[in-house]
Amino acid sequence: MSQPMLSLKPEAPSGNTPKATPHLLPCRVHHTGSVDPVQSFWDPKADESGTGTAYFRGRKLQGKTVKLPEGYRGIVAVASPPEEPSRRPEEPEVVDLEAEAPLGTLQAQAEFDEIVVWGHEVAVDGAADPYLRGAEEWLALADKIHSYPATTAKEK
Repeated sequence: MSQPMLSLKPEAPSGNTPKATPHLLPCRVHHTGSVDPVQSFWDPKADESGTGTAYFRGRKLQGKTVKLPEGYRGIVAVASPPEEPSRRPEEPEVVDLEAEAPLGTLQAQAEFDEIVVWGHEVAVDGAADPYLRGAEEWLALADKIHSYPATTAKEK
């Protein structure tokens, strides 16, 4: 069996990964610096039906909370560069074209059991939203390939 291309390492050795709620926003922000204080940019409010309303850069957003199915958990992870094999400095580098791809590492930062998907002006529709549809289709496919057919009385 071949080696996996990615491995997931827990955030803390104790295994106490913090809980989070990811938000999928229909926007692209070209900024990599600090946004403190976050409350001045992002302060969503939920109404009695559970639909969230927020304003981001003057645009009204409507959010829908989606719970992950039973037996699933989400992980917020950051990619770490693949580990370089250790070798002595005087050794020449040998390239093996038949060798497997280097193993990358994902470092868990938080875990979640629900996400909030935001839409412009209206709450997202599960049938039309590509993120929700993709997640539902992937879960259905994963369920099919990881399940076993039920045995009948004749097969026993």
